[in-house]
Amino acid sequence: MSGSVRRHSAVPGPRFSVGTATGTVFSFWTFLSTSAFLSAIPSIRLSAQSVDQLALRLASMTAVTGLEQAMTDSLLALLPGSTRDRAGNVTLTLGQGAPKRLLQCPLDEVGYVVGDITGDGYLLLRRVGVRTTYPLFDQQLEGHRVTVFGARGAVPGVVAVKSVHLTRGRTGPGAPDPVFTVDNAFVDVGAATAAEARSLGIDVLAPVSLAKRPLSYGDRLLAAPGAGRRAACAALIAAVAAKPRSKGTVVVALTVQSLYAGKAGVASLNPLLGPFAETKTVTLPTRYTDTAVETVALADVDKLVREMVQWVEGR
Repeated sequence: MSGSVRRHSAVPGPRFSVGTATGTVFSFWTFLSTSAFLSAIPSIRLSAQSVDQLALRLASMTAVTGLEQAMTDSLLALLPGSTRDRAGNVTLTLGQGAPKRLLQCPLDEVGYVVGDITGDGYLLLRRVGVRTTYPLFDQQLEGHRVTVFGARGAVPGVVAVKSVHLTRGRTGPGAPDPVFTVDNAFVDVGAATAAEARSLGIDVLAPVSLAKRPLSYGDRLLAAPGAGRRAACAALIAAVAAKPRSKGTVVVALTVQSLYAGKAGVASLNPLLGPFAETKTVTLPTRYTDTAVETVALADVDKLVREMVQWVEGR
């Protein structure tokens, strides 16, 4: 076997890739059907959903920083009368007159984009968003399912795991094995060539995220990547659905690009819709923050809904 050629199984679908002459072996799986990875978002009126259902629904969506349009499309349908401004924020104005206040919730998430496609069909990744809060953040990718959002829809994939039998201890006597980083991520989407990957609608800069499988457990706890942000936005939407009588004008905004250094989404609101006498950013406490199992208590969401209704009404 040539030292520079990876061989693929002739069987379509899941594939096993035998490594190069360095002894590296990657095992890749294409899991289940595409439907397991899609966030099917039917058009449902707010009145038909509890805050728990709404939080679960938003937690299943993906909005990588700077690439939030698919999620904002859904939010426009959820919030009758809302519009999308030039920056991409979804905004809704309640009431009129002074004072003019802003109630905003950031909806974007740290994620990834396709950085390159190898000749044998693997996707390489680049992280999008601010620097992470801990050095092992990217290890959550290793061996896990991901969703690639291509031009033709969502495509399921999985991130490779190196063979521990052929790579352990190869860095040198007494040297620790290298830590997985995003630069080690090879994503298998079942393609054997770059052309096959592109035929799925995948190209450079396509958004990539961990497959969203939000889990409700325990006493109304919700676990999912970015669960805190999504539950906070669900609370904001639920507060609007309660139709509070606003004191003056309240601009409600679900903002984009908050994880870029300039926080471009919220920064654009003041020149576009302000000035504002007061600004409130909606947040919730979380456990296991910035992990794949970030957890939020839905009882806290209920409390936040009540607090926002009171804030809008000036109480």
